[in-house]
Amino acid sequence: MKFDSTDLYAALIHELKNDLSLLSMTIESIPQQGETAHDTVVDAARLQCQGVVDRLQQALQIYKASNQQIQPAIDAYSPHDAVREIHDRAAALARGRIQVKAVLAQDVPEIWFFDRDLVEMALINAVHNALTYAQSSLHIEANMLDGYLALTVRDDSPGYPDTVLAGAATDMSAHTKGSGLGLQFSRLIAQSHENRGRQGQLRLYNDQGAVFCLLLP
Repeated sequence: MKFDSTDLYAALIHELKNDLSLLSMTIESIPQQGETAHDTVVDAARLQCQGVVDRLQQALQIYKASNQQIQPAIDAYSPHDAVREIHDRAAALARGRIQVKAVLAQDVPEIWFFDRDLVEMALINAVHNALTYAQSSLHIEANMLDGYLALTVRDDSPGYPDTVLAGAATDMSAHTKGSGLGLQFSRLIAQSHENRGRQGQLRLYNDQGAVFCLLLP
């Protein structure tokens, strides 16, 4: 029997992701002691571990996309519920270190059509990056922009470096300490959403911090 090396690598990534997920759950169970030296180290380990889990998941999705286009499971979902759930996950990860706020514009409809799992993965990746660099606040936002549903993660960090804003996705180290995998994955997710000839977009910019905006048609 002959093994396909790419399939073997995908299987290994999957196993590593599962093992790290268990480690992440173990770290989550470590209680805070009210001692900065202890709590800061545990929180940093927890965020780092979960960040690696997310990137492994993204690597699997990008591997699949390299063989065939991402086929999003589009269905009717509530943007309101999605934003609140991302907010709750971000608040749990922040553990009070960063103020997390959900902001929903009045014109956001009750229902929109998108792949909730893929969109959530993109936003959670942005949340991890924001929690690493935010100084005091993190906002999860939803509003309408030129007919698109705009789902945004906004922080008060020093912002994205110029190379990232110029589109150099392979040079994300200055802001994410990574390879740009999360950004590439988020772009794939955005572009996989199409409606009436319009395609989803990922926009990054700085506005008193880094702003990650997923536009869904």
